[in-house]
Amino acid sequence: MTDRDNAVFNTMRQPANNLRSGLADTLMAQIESGDLKPGQRLPTEQAIMRATGVSRTIVREALATLRAKGLITTRQGLGAFVSNDPTARSFSIIPNDLQSIDDVLRVLELRMGVEYEAAGLAALRRRQEDLDRMQDRLDALDKALEEGGYGAQEDYAFHRSILVATQNSYYSRLFDTFGDIMVPRQWARLDKMTVTERKRHAARMRREHHAIFTAIRDGDEAAARRAIRSHLSKSAARFEELRDASTSS
Repeated sequence: MTDRDNAVFNTMRQPANNLRSGLADTLMAQIESGDLKPGQRLPTEQAIMRATGVSRTIVREALATLRAKGLITTRQGLGAFVSNDPTARSFSIIPNDLQSIDDVLRVLELRMGVEYEAAGLAALRRRQEDLDRMQDRLDALDKALEEGGYGAQEDYAFHRSILVATQNSYYSRLFDTFGDIMVPRQWARLDKMTVTERKRHAARMRREHHAIFTAIRDGDEAAARRAIRSHLSKSAARFEELRDASTSS
């Protein structure tokens, strides 16, 4: 590894909440800037470990993230190389991206920007078939929550039905690149709740989702935007509380 490469990777020596994401971001930045060019071989795992001070596991997880995003390829016995067309893959969020509550909060920020606009458009453009679909998804979410489940897949399906109702396929196609990872069950810590807390959480979820649906059904653009923003803001507030509780304990 050259001195120039070491200068870049040495930024990872500082403590970070998520070393894997930090290393992956460093490599992605080098690829996107052209410092690491298409077809160029990446430094070996050992070289990256020496330069950054992170473990082999962290290095391998970071490289796995880059492979999943289509930015690098691996060749048997030769190592990892920058893809010939590293920008050809569509943007995506994969499970390895959500390694901390801070990562979840960043995804929620993205969702708020997308879904705030989508909810308003859905209120203006929804058709009866869209409302029927949303009602079905809402019923499925209610049933999952009543049965004590997480309702992650049902939650995702309901939110996706809002995007479909915009009559702009780019919204739903964007959501499809994420899948139900947009509803990060693994960080919700619902299994740590008491029965009473779980019931309170389920009631809040039903109330907020029904408010979104009602506003869209009634064609109230402003109310739809307020409802989706309130829902996602409250979700973010809960994750912030979980993060703060984990750091103070």
